Amino acid sequence: MTTNRVLIFDTTLRDGEQSPGATMSHDEKLEIAQLLDEMGVDIIEAGFPIASEGDFRAVTEIAKAARNATICGLARANYKDIDRCWEAVRHARSPRIHTFIGTSPQHRAIPNLDMDQMAERIHDTVSHARNLCDNIQWSPMDATRTEADYLCRTVEIAIKAGATTINIPDTVGYTAPRESANLIRMLLERVPGADKIIFATHCHNDLGMATANALAAVEGGARQIECTINGLGERAGNTALEEVVMALKVRHDIMPFTTGVDTTRIMNISRRVATVSGFAVQFNKAIVGKNAFAHESGIHQDGMLKSADTFEIMRPTDIGLAETNLVMGKHSGRAALRAKLRDLGFDMADNQLNDVFVRFKDLADRKKEVYDDDLIALVRQNDGAEDRLRLKHLRVVCGTEGPQTADLTLEIDGVDQQTIATGDGPVDATFKAVKTLFQTQARLQLYQVSAVTEGTDAQATVSVRLEEDGRIATGQSADTDTVVASAKAYVNALNRLLVRRSQTQPDYDVKGVSYKDANA
Repeated sequence: MTTNRVLIFDTTLRDGEQSPGATMSHDEKLEIAQLLDEMGVDIIEAGFPIASEGDFRAVTEIAKAARNATICGLARANYKDIDRCWEAVRHARSPRIHTFIGTSPQHRAIPNLDMDQMAERIHDTVSHARNLCDNIQWSPMDATRTEADYLCRTVEIAIKAGATTINIPDTVGYTAPRESANLIRMLLERVPGADKIIFATHCHNDLGMATANALAAVEGGARQIECTINGLGERAGNTALEEVVMALKVRHDIMPFTTGVDTTRIMNISRRVATVSGFAVQFNKAIVGKNAFAHESGIHQDGMLKSADTFEIMRPTDIGLAETNLVMGKHSGRAALRAKLRDLGFDMADNQLNDVFVRFKDLADRKKEVYDDDLIALVRQNDGAEDRLRLKHLRVVCGTEGPQTADLTLEIDGVDQQTIATGDGPVDATFKAVKTLFQTQARLQLYQVSAVTEGTDAQATVSVRLEEDGRIATGQSADTDTVVASAKAYVNALNRLLVRRSQTQPDYDVKGVSYKDANA
């Protein structure tokens, strides 16, 4: 297709959620889907319906709720997956089935199919999907390592069987920009009917080239980019939505392509995905990182004072970032808080505002000045209403002399339980106290502390990652007391781990291809 309109296909809720520890709750998935729908994403890959009952229910409810976007579900190349996918997405105003199979020599060996057998499987499964739905996407997984002649053959088969979008995945992040563009050009030139369908690109960031590869594929003729918010995804992540969208907007002079994304909503959804996934955005991350619009060197600051475009190629407001960081304090009222939160992208209902206002007043009593980032941390804190574990009381004794002790009270399934534990430092003592009250074999994989704002009274954001029997869960929390933030983050991670226990995804093995291999 010759149009310069590029479709944005967001797979945060599917490929992004496959990141170790990035589990989202049912309500969080629905919230993220709504934000994606409102910001103008064209296609939302809502999940993998056959993976679990939870995934099926989430895809179904997202399909019912979506007002603008096409809702897509993933299915492997078998009838059972495809039927289950259709059952979930059929409720959407605009449904899509996305089916895939690995075509590279490395992936053909997994289901033990020769080239002819795989070609037959592609024809049969794409045809079956097209009999259910008019909008079919097909992916040759690991396309960038598939022999050119065989890739052309399989793409032609999928098109003839009824695929309307052909996605070309760089599943292992192996390709480079020039190759990415040439691959799309080759398919357009060699495959009959290629000019009648849309080619998509799906890039992983293992070599740090996902965004470059996606943009190069567009130059080569692709008109759909598969991406995730904050580049969330397995291993090194996927193409970041905010990067490709802003690259096309800022460099429209050399890349004359457009998207339907409202870029002013980027910052809000970036923050929300970071919170619900437990994956903090690195400070120097392009577009949405904390330092993306910060200028410290004297030369840069002098230039910025004279003219913003000296060192800024886009404005903070382009991505929905407030230009000012006005402080608030304990005398600020509810109306001022509502206005400030609205400026930050949070349009809250009265009951939500009341909850945040109580926590804001508590923070303002402990902290002289409350900055924008402090407010964002407050809004993003989980209230724990549905959690099995809740922190009720913590008192820690530490210093150069005597044992480090933590006096802890946890509410476990509605019952308060208390203990005192000692450890090698206040955080270690606190974590040991938690494990004393709630027995777990979970292993601490990550403990990370960062300041939300400047100053000795700054809130500390703590991230904790736990692993248990292959399940990984991440928890975050913020507080002016680092040890309290640590305890809340640890408890939050445990609560998420309990959710993962109850929603363990079966492999649903189909001739050697498991759910965990769904990396198209």
